[in-house]
Amino acid sequence: MEHGGVGGEGGSRPLVFRVLPGRGSDGAGEFRGCLADVVDVLGIEVPGDANGRMGWGQRARGALRAAFRQEMVLPESAFDALVRAAVHDPDPSRNRQFVEPALNAFGRRRVRAALLDYLRTGSDAERAGAVRAWYWTALPLKLPQVRAEQADPEPDDRSVLNREYARAALEEFVHNEHLDVRRCILPGLALSRSAYPEELHHLVDAATAIARAHPDDYIRHRIEIQIRQ
Repeated sequence: MEHGGVGGEGGSRPLVFRVLPGRGSDGAGEFRGCLADVVDVLGIEVPGDANGRMGWGQRARGALRAAFRQEMVLPESAFDALVRAAVHDPDPSRNRQFVEPALNAFGRRRVRAALLDYLRTGSDAERAGAVRAWYWTALPLKLPQVRAEQADPEPDDRSVLNREYARAALEEFVHNEHLDVRRCILPGLALSRSAYPEELHHLVDAATAIARAHPDDYIRHRIEIQIRQ
């Protein structure tokens, strides 16, 4: 997906964000297992395809979409399955399919805390996936029909754990050289010192320097746009 243009100063030619390159490894095999776990935990029946036009993964996604439009009570075991699928989904737009029901059933704090754990302790692929999934955790709660079996409601707060995430993402960008991790973190990374406590200002400077000198074209292009906004 291509990002919108950003106008330059003084009527200069607008800049356009380059398309984020694909992942170094699509992780399709592992994601299929995650998707199967979600289907199994929720007891969803995946229809067959008499015409042979759709693979099992496409049909499973479709069955999940249809199920989440209906009244559904999620068991406790669904939480880990949904978050894991969101983290391992190789498609950064379709992973929303797992984040949104988890938010509505289990709450924003719990989902974000789980993604933060993946960012801090997961494999590099999981760290990148956690960042992609985090993007959708700011969604408004629009699936009231999807709820947890053991509900523990708390006031919804879209700012919950934002500071913790910002710090973790900044530290990860500076200290983790993995390309997919840095590519995923950078678009949502605040690069103003005022966004962080004083003890992290040196990391903001380091992140900017790393991005500007990075051998990856996307990262170098993206940082120049972000610092001009």
